[in-house]
Amino acid sequence: MTIQDHLLANYKYDLPPECIAQNPVVPRDQSRLLVLESPKTHSHSTFKDLPKWLKPNDLLVLNNTRVIPARLFGRKSTGAPVEILLLREVSRNCWLSLVKPGKRFKMGTEVCFSAEGSDASLWGRVIERDFTTGGRVIEFSVPPGKTITQMLDLVGYIPFPPYVTESTADPEQYQTVYAQNPGSSASPTAGLHFTPELLQELTDMGVKQTSLTLHVGVGTFRPVESENITEHRMHSEWVSVSEETVQAIRSTRESGGRVIAVGTTSVRALEGVARKQGVDGPGLLRGAFEGLIDLYIYPGYQWQVIDGMITNFHLPGSSLLVMVSSLVGRERLLSLYEEAVDKDYRFYSFGDAMLILPEARV
Repeated sequence: MTIQDHLLANYKYDLPPECIAQNPVVPRDQSRLLVLESPKTHSHSTFKDLPKWLKPNDLLVLNNTRVIPARLFGRKSTGAPVEILLLREVSRNCWLSLVKPGKRFKMGTEVCFSAEGSDASLWGRVIERDFTTGGRVIEFSVPPGKTITQMLDLVGYIPFPPYVTESTADPEQYQTVYAQNPGSSASPTAGLHFTPELLQELTDMGVKQTSLTLHVGVGTFRPVESENITEHRMHSEWVSVSEETVQAIRSTRESGGRVIAVGTTSVRALEGVARKQGVDGPGLLRGAFEGLIDLYIYPGYQWQVIDGMITNFHLPGSSLLVMVSSLVGRERLLSLYEEAVDKDYRFYSFGDAMLILPEARV
């Protein structure tokens, strides 16, 4: 890592607005795939051709979180409109949330949330301010016989990212085909390219699959604001890694396979657990884990678990761009981004993907 790798200004790049994907490709696996094969070579492919780039005994680690209807629109008793984005349930029916306008969410503020065309309503009250995120903890009053999950399905909306402004996508297109555990406020978008047929093709050729859960929260999409990137601090996100996944990694190591994380969230989960627990040998987790992690990965990081990764193209100055830079080098990554723009790749959540093979790591 050089002094240039410390500077936030060196993680910026120009992106024409038309490169920001507003809708996903259909079918999902027809998106493009930029493959990094070695420290100096790369190829342009399609996601459907992923099997040609992987090997039998490789292990894909998937984040099976499911996006919840985390965006709520409501009104105070005065009639003033407000909006919140749920981040994480901190206790029963109490959610850490981002709020706007923030000045209207003072302690004790009550808000009623409802959905157009529905008689259902959900009341919330501000019980705490969170100074690390600038958000609020909101306690919801759930009607008798209902759960918070049921109420969110009635009054909430799937939160597309703020740069997706003209989408006609169905909310289900913002879920991975293997989404299982509800709790995320954003999708682990590197997984959006998989279809059931592609997953089966990979299985048939001997590529193994295992899952973990990281509920995507503010830690994922908060930009780096420190001019010296090493001073940035990640916010906590909830992770669950099962003993089954730990053993799948161990089996992969024993058979000479490679651990390929699908998405930056899977990377953060595996490496974050390794930091919490230590490792049980080269690339091996010590055991199952459930709890909060806040790992921030930047150039100079010593990798513990993953060999390679699949990822989308990330926002300038984001912690995700910084993370990928730590795997392949900042200058190379930005050069590849420039080439991707020239070749009309589609960027961000509904955009195209990149495969970083282990041979391409710095």
